[in-house]
Formats: sequence, C-alpha cells, structure tokens
Amino acid sequence: MVLKPEWLRVKAPQWQRVGSVKEILRDLELNTVCEEASCPNIGECFNVGTATFLIMGPACTRACPYCDIDFEKKPQALDPSEPIRLGEAVRRLQLSHVVITSVNRDDLVDGGANHFVRCIEEIRKVSPSTTIEVLIPDLCGNWAALAIILAAKPEVLNHNTETIPRLYKRVRPQGDYQRSLDLLAKTHQISPRTYTKSGIMVGLGETDAEVREVMENLRAAHCDIITIGQYLQPSAKHLGIKEFVTPEQFASWQQFGEDIGFLQVVSSPLTRSSYHAEQVQVLMKTHPR
Repeated sequence: MVLKPEWLRVKAPQWQRVGSVKEILRDLELNTVCEEASCPNIGECFNVGTATFLIMGPACTRACPYCDIDFEKKPQALDPSEPIRLGEAVRRLQLSHVVITSVNRDDLVDGGANHFVRCIEEIRKVSPSTTIEVLIPDLCGNWAALAIILAAKPEVLNHNTETIPRLYKRVRPQGDYQRSLDLLAKTHQISPRTYTKSGIMVGLGETDAEVREVMENLRAAHCDIITIGQYLQPSAKHLGIKEFVTPEQFASWQQFGEDIGFLQVVSSPLTRSSYHAEQVQVLMKTHPR
C-alpha cells in the first residue's frame, strides 16, 4: 500500500457537527456525493454545514473506473418527493449556496433534466436567497435537455471534464471529451449570464502540457471556473494512482489558469469539484452578469 504524502492528510473532523448534518440527511432520506463518492473533505464541509446533494441515485447507469458511486444496482424510478425533501434540507441547514449533482441517468429521455428543474424550484420556494450550482452529466449530448435546466436559471452550471483526451477511454469510457467541451460552450450560448465551471483529476498519468491543453480548451469553450485536484483511489478495485502531484505543481496550474482568463481557479491536492463552491458568491460580486 502506497502511503499518502503529508499534503494529502486531512485533520480529523469534529464529529458532533458532522453527525448533526448526517442526521438531517438521514431524516430526509437524501444522498450526498460527499458520502457516496468517499470525498476526503467530508469532515471539513459537514463541519461548516455544507453538502453536495446527489439526486436521482444512488445507482448510476455508467461504470467509470475511478468513481465510488454504485453502478451495479439498477436505477429506480424518480421519486417525486425528492425535490421537496431537498428544499427542506437546504432550509434546515441554512445554506447560502447549494450544489446539486446527480448520477448519470442515461435510461431517462431527458437525462433527468426536468428533475433538476424541480429541485431548483423547490429550493427557490423555501430559500430564495440561496445561490444554486448544478453539477450535471453530459446528458448524452441532448442540448434540448440542457436548455430545460438552464431555463430554471441556476447561478452556476458545472460539468466535469475529469481527465485529458488521451486517457478518456481508460478513465471515462462512456464519456466523450469533445461532448463535454460542447456542453460548456452550448451553455454559454444558451445562457451567457450563467457561470460555467468544470473540473479535472490529476495523478492518472497525464503530463503538465496535457493539463494545460485541457485548460486552454475549457477557456475556448467559455468555461469561467476550473477545479483541479488529486485523484485518490477509492478501493483496490478502482483505477490506480500513477503519481501524487505536488502542491507546487497545483500552484503552477492555478497561476496558468488565471493568466489565460479563468475567473476562478481552485487547484490543490484536496480540491474536489464542489470544494469551497460557495466562493462563487464572491465571484458574482466582482464579475457580475
């Protein structure tokens, strides 16, 4: 077993606060990507009362070898009460910013777009001041479904590129690099006031030049915000780690991202797509639309 370097070791969370968040989630029968995907920041985020909600799951229709979300179970019919329960969780947790993500639901004609909309609407009913970020799948390139989500006016639309083109067949076999770029570009075209965001994992064998090329491609697709973080292997059956990238390399990518025009770059070993997502509220004040 390869030991994690010092910069990847996280402090033990204050379990009293973590427990209270978990109690609310269990009471409302909600899933979070924090738990389902074994996020290393779960303690930090739960301690400040934040969570990234995972809807339409927990079963996923894709089998990405890096991901800890269950793909062996059969997806269930959508629960019409889930958006209401999600809104109630946002109210109880008093969230100023919420991230809603989902498993892939390629079995649905709209990829779950209308369910995202219902979640947005319920949150706005009970907490109208809360800013909303949706972290969506690629919807199999269904731009009509994308337009449905954007019509609900989430402040941020996030779609992760995940990795470099050369590694797509191994890392994201059911995804398509160009389709992910197209989704972000189409988002800007349909709703130019919506902030766009994407994220990639590193430590899977990519080079510095390849990471920079992805960053340039994302900027060309009008992506405003990028997150870059270290891939961590959830279990022995998942994709292996090629290297632990140093904090200095992450800092270099952050500087490069700022230089080429990203409005926000979050780049560090422990960064995840929704890590410190609430910082977008600062961005919205400094770069209003």
